[in-house]
Amino acid sequence: MQEMILMKLGEVVLKGLNRRAFEDKLLANARRRLANFGRYTIYSKQSTIYVEPEDSSCDLEGAYDACTRIFGVISLVRAKPCEKDKDAIFAAARDYLREELSQAKSFKVESKRADKTFPMSSIQLSQYVGGELHEAFPHLQVDVHQPELTVHIEIREKAAYVHGPARPGAGGLPTGMGGCAVSLLSGGIDSPVASWMMCKRGVHLEMVHFYSPPYTSQQALDKVIDLARLLVPWCGRLCVHTVPFTEIQEAIRRDCPEDYFTLITRRFMMRCAQKVAERVGAKALVTGECMGQVASQTMEALAVSQDACTLPVLRPVIAMDKEEIIRLARKIGTFETSIQPFEDCCTVFTPRHPRTHPVVADVRALESVLDIDGLVDRAMEQSRYIPVRL
Repeated sequence: MQEMILMKLGEVVLKGLNRRAFEDKLLANARRRLANFGRYTIYSKQSTIYVEPEDSSCDLEGAYDACTRIFGVISLVRAKPCEKDKDAIFAAARDYLREELSQAKSFKVESKRADKTFPMSSIQLSQYVGGELHEAFPHLQVDVHQPELTVHIEIREKAAYVHGPARPGAGGLPTGMGGCAVSLLSGGIDSPVASWMMCKRGVHLEMVHFYSPPYTSQQALDKVIDLARLLVPWCGRLCVHTVPFTEIQEAIRRDCPEDYFTLITRRFMMRCAQKVAERVGAKALVTGECMGQVASQTMEALAVSQDACTLPVLRPVIAMDKEEIIRLARKIGTFETSIQPFEDCCTVFTPRHPRTHPVVADVRALESVLDIDGLVDRAMEQSRYIPVRL
């Protein structure tokens, strides 16, 4: 029997009558993510997803790495299946974990017997295999409290499985079970992390990015596409909707007070993002706003931007400090790209003294001199979308 992957379900097991729908979505996501690594038989039983290679040409290393980024999986291991026989299990443990057993100084064996027809209890099986391994590797000391290596044995319906310690999975819920939202992807550190966090809660995302040529460069736009590409292994296939913002920002600079530039700009972004949401059937917007981080992220300023749209605005990093966000950005692999020094439209016409405690009614009155609907409609007519896949 070939080496395979076992993925343990996380929050999905807490679901009630709709648990099957969550498992089906997780299986579909796994099949799509692993398609580039060969042919696999993927199925679910007893809160575990089995990933079995169909032939020796499969890239199990690549598949295993991809599985660590599938939301809905709490932990995963590479395992060796064998016959449900005590001597076959010992032989599998000895051969499959030989390198780990040779390097470790202490060990223990833990067994789980999901198949209750197996003639030995979990304790009996652990004692037998542990004794045989101790004879095969006499340098090993048995330590049931703090072993350097734990040998795991699982007796399941189809076979017995031997493996070492599990690796943490991505956690969360299967992407797609939480509906669809539109995420405003700026090119900074915060918005990719916010997008990742919403995908972890099962939300499928469409991305929207605003660019303002000639004030922003092609490199800045390319950077955002690179960020979306880095999110794809976690979030699945994405689509980036690019919306030209030059006319809107020039109109704001020409006709609105300087200290309100950023606030009114944010309101137009929310309006355009909502148009994208209506186009794709999304039910919410996602931003990387963090309370108090910049002038446009006070409570009053957030209320001003929220007032420009009717959809819920989800802000997953709202209560995080910058170091927490950076740690997550490093974990998901977006940090180095986010800090590339290419400007985005948020830095265009930045006011010297931005208004930090605005009143919604005042902002509405100030922007009323603009052709709001016309500006939004023209920007959306020129918008384009870029599909991003693995």
